[in-house]
Amino acid sequence: MNSPIYGAIEAGGTKFIVALATGPNEVLARASLPTTTPRETLAAVVAFLKQAEQEHGKLSALGVASFGPIDLHRGSPTYGHITSTPKAGWAQTNVLGVLEQSFPLPIGFDTDVNGAALAECRWGAAQSVDSCLYITVGTGIGGGFASDDRTLKGLIHPEMGHVRVQQLPQDDFAGVCPFHQNQCVEGLASGPALERRWGSSAHELPPEHEAWTWQVDYLAQALVNIIVVLSPECIVLGGGVMKQAHLFPPLRTRVRELLNGYLEAPQILEENDNYIVPPGLGDNAGLLGALALGMDSS
Repeated sequence: MNSPIYGAIEAGGTKFIVALATGPNEVLARASLPTTTPRETLAAVVAFLKQAEQEHGKLSALGVASFGPIDLHRGSPTYGHITSTPKAGWAQTNVLGVLEQSFPLPIGFDTDVNGAALAECRWGAAQSVDSCLYITVGTGIGGGFASDDRTLKGLIHPEMGHVRVQQLPQDDFAGVCPFHQNQCVEGLASGPALERRWGSSAHELPPEHEAWTWQVDYLAQALVNIIVVLSPECIVLGGGVMKQAHLFPPLRTRVRELLNGYLEAPQILEENDNYIVPPGLGDNAGLLGALALGMDSS
């Protein structure tokens, strides 16, 4: 018997990664499509999937892990929409509706970071535990949470990039968040914040640059806020900024300092590299998250 084939869409603000797969290690077809207008981008996604179906077989289900904010409440008139995003032209885009017109089959839909957290729990760095916090630090900062093989949803969904942090006294940067300026971690520590403040992108700044001390402090503040609320068993930090591997040791130290011995968990108290870690799935966490969502929807 042939294995079911799933479609996976990682919908990002810069590009859409689309794939057909039978499992995390069996990708049959894959493409990277630029994020332009909703009409053009979604048409390209549908065309790729249709062509891939002709070559590899019909889809059993489809999973979408999308940038947001998105509406995840079934029964809502805007379920499946990207809602109040600052991404130009994409606010109130009915992503799920467009896909359902072409693919009348089960479709799992969640945030890209929730999907990545689910994939890291199932196949990546958090396989040995029951809960995973996934934070991406790149063009924006976002966070997702998976526990017992389910993602966290609520009033909307986690928006951890907008956790409030205290600006350092020596930092007079105005911030880049259009909603909270310099009062949230995205406004102070995202990739665009680094570049606008220092005039260089993350990969151009040397490891000894002052920027990284500030970056570590802001990220640590945000992580501590989330740790005391969600108590994750593993924290995975992805995204382009976190490819600077030198950030992890001082970040672990700063998180311990800010917690100040309050949480008596060995994962936090001990100086180890098993609690705050890079993605086990590398750059594929979001796409495999979409795959997991598709598999779970069927």
